[in-house]
Amino acid sequence: MQLALLVIGLMAIVMLAMAVGVMVNGRCLRGSCGGPDILGPNGESLLCATCPNRDAEEG
Repeated sequence: MQLALLVIGLMAIVMLAMAVGVMVNGRCLRGSCGGPDILGPNGESLLCATCPNRDAEEG
């Protein structure tokens, strides 16, 4: 029982660290190859060409 809680806790910490890393990087989200498009709050497709952070990523 204690080992299971330890494993669950460690996985939660790893997932939290990955989420913080994504937020800190500020990169645009992209779908996987052949996956669904990522949609913005207004329903528009957020492709690499329309990413507001594109200039910062290329620089």
